[in-house]
Formats: sequence, structure tokens, C-alpha cells
Amino acid sequence: MSDCLFCKIIAGEIPSIKVYEDEHTFAFMDIAPLTKGHTLLIPKTHCKDLFEMSEDVARNLYAAAPKVANAIKAAFNPAGMNTINNNGAEAGQTVFHYHLHLVPRYDEKDGLVVNWNGRSQEFPPDVLSTLSEEIKSHL
Repeated sequence: MSDCLFCKIIAGEIPSIKVYEDEHTFAFMDIAPLTKGHTLLIPKTHCKDLFEMSEDVARNLYAAAPKVANAIKAAFNPAGMNTINNNGAEAGQTVFHYHLHLVPRYDEKDGLVVNWNGRSQEFPPDVLSTLSEEIKSHL
């Protein structure tokens, strides 16, 4: 896609600091990293978000994810890693080419706050079963 920032990075029209590349995927350093080693992994096929992604594109992207994550782990020995995707504007997505953030975690004060805040909606089992059937009817 001609106006897509990440497509331009893949094409070499915008510079990036490449970490990994194969036939289907491209990984590069985030220019505003949350932690040391914060890397973005993207499919070479443009898809705005997960809803637009084909199963083949997803398969190739997620096949590369452990390879890149393990390289980050070997390089920096983080205590853990968050994999983050904001899917859609309402979820905080700002670049509309699917991307997976691989964010190494070193301690709880490393700058990333994932706040689920312990609150969740409570659904009785019969409601969960109905919701499950609604999802399954679209598979």
C-alpha cells in the first residue's frame, strides 16, 4: 500500500534498523522503544489489522515470532516478554499495518504498564455458553 508507513519500511523507502527478514515477515527496532530490545514484527503483506489478515499471513507471521523473541531473549536475557498488538483505533492502533510488539521485560519498573486493573465482568456459565455458541456460529 503506497501510503503505509510500514510498507514503505519494507520497501526500503523509509530507513529502519532491521532485526530479521524472511520471505513473509520483517522485524525491526521500534524507534520509540519501551525497553531495551523492543522490536516490531510485521507481515510483508499489507493487512490493516487482524480482521483483514489471512490465515496464511498469520501462520507465517507467528512462525517467525518465536525465532525473533528467542533472539531477543538470548541477546538481553529479559525476565519476560510482552507481545502486544493494538487491533483497531478503539484499541489504540495508530499505524494501520498489522504489527506485533515484542517488548522484553526486565522488572516491574521498566516503563510498560499493562493495566487490566483486576476488574472483569462476571458472566454465569449459561451466558458464557450462549456467547460461545454465537462465536462458533461464525467459524
